[in-house]
Amino acid sequence: MDKTVILAYSGGLDTSFLIPYLCEKHQVKVICATIDTGGLDSSRAKEIVGRARELGAQDAVVIDAKESYFREVITYLIKGNVLRGGVYPLCVGAERVIQAKELAKIAREKGALAIVHGSTAAGNDQVRFEIYLRILAPQMEIWAPIRDQGFKREEEVEFLKNKGFDFPWETARFSTNTGLWGKTIGSREIQDPSKGVPEEAYTKAENKAFETLTLDFEKGIPTALDHRPLSPVEIIEELERKGNQHGIGRGIHIGNTVLGIKGRIAFEAPAATILLEAHRELEKLVLTKWESFWKGQLSNFYGEMLHEGHYFDPVMKEIEAFLDKSQERVSGWVKVGIGKGQVRVDSCQSPFSLVNGELGVYGEEACYWTGQDALGFSKISSISSQLWQRIGNRT
Repeated sequence: MDKTVILAYSGGLDTSFLIPYLCEKHQVKVICATIDTGGLDSSRAKEIVGRARELGAQDAVVIDAKESYFREVITYLIKGNVLRGGVYPLCVGAERVIQAKELAKIAREKGALAIVHGSTAAGNDQVRFEIYLRILAPQMEIWAPIRDQGFKREEEVEFLKNKGFDFPWETARFSTNTGLWGKTIGSREIQDPSKGVPEEAYTKAENKAFETLTLDFEKGIPTALDHRPLSPVEIIEELERKGNQHGIGRGIHIGNTVLGIKGRIAFEAPAATILLEAHRELEKLVLTKWESFWKGQLSNFYGEMLHEGHYFDPVMKEIEAFLDKSQERVSGWVKVGIGKGQVRVDSCQSPFSLVNGELGVYGEEACYWTGQDALGFSKISSISSQLWQRIGNRT
């Protein structure tokens, strides 16, 4: 019986090398699966499929997974206002669980012997793919030849040339990974924390005046842009385009990798930056003090677990249930201004606003309590600290 493997195919050097290598070394039929979680236009998708077939793949498919990526992952990054290290909106890496799901699905449909990915030994993605695929396809083998055999770039290029595939594998100055929620940018110079990120690493921004946008939310989910009802994916793609024109969402993140070392990347996430700023402001309007506090604690943990590849730990669904509940009143509109690399929240409104003009006039009076009530409240609130101070003074 023919042996078939499913290759997670990006179209880059590593996974392109793997097509003829797997055919020759393991005598298998290779089906290439490219899982589109954003950043892949139709011309690039056509190019990827054509290259895979030219290299010897039995078949090559591109699977549109943007909607499921939003529904299952980005939804909770928005509801949780998730920013790793307080700055990084998990642009790349969070989508690996969706890609793994699609790979496992097609592998089962094709009766594949193994699922193959092109990760190296250095990155986070090898861990994420291995964890997810072992959970989603426990009956299948998982191969990572680039990592396990320690192939070098020069060896891969030479192998392909010897097979008659002399593609222009130029080494770009910056290595980018792009998805629906933004992109990361890496290079040797970016890895050095003593150096800044060159302007040319980012998308070229037009120097335009501030632009005003209005975002509608329904239970924490974006539903319209400038009063035009759109799907969340359409809103993200439109904000990505607009935000790039103004240089929105650029930053640098230094953090702990899954493998325990420090890593540094630049990122560019205009849509994520705009949406999180707007969503956070709307939450300030409708959530109570302690809802906001505990949501922040759980959201940070959720982002950490997702980054580490633990999406399927049961605690994640339990946190998602909390986040869903917390968003029941996060509905309304937010007006933001974008320009010169900045997002400025101008105004917001919600039918569930806790900013109620009937409760008091700024700097003057309150209608729900008297001055004597406020005096008594202040006295009682100070008792615990007063007692602590007095007892401490006895020693």
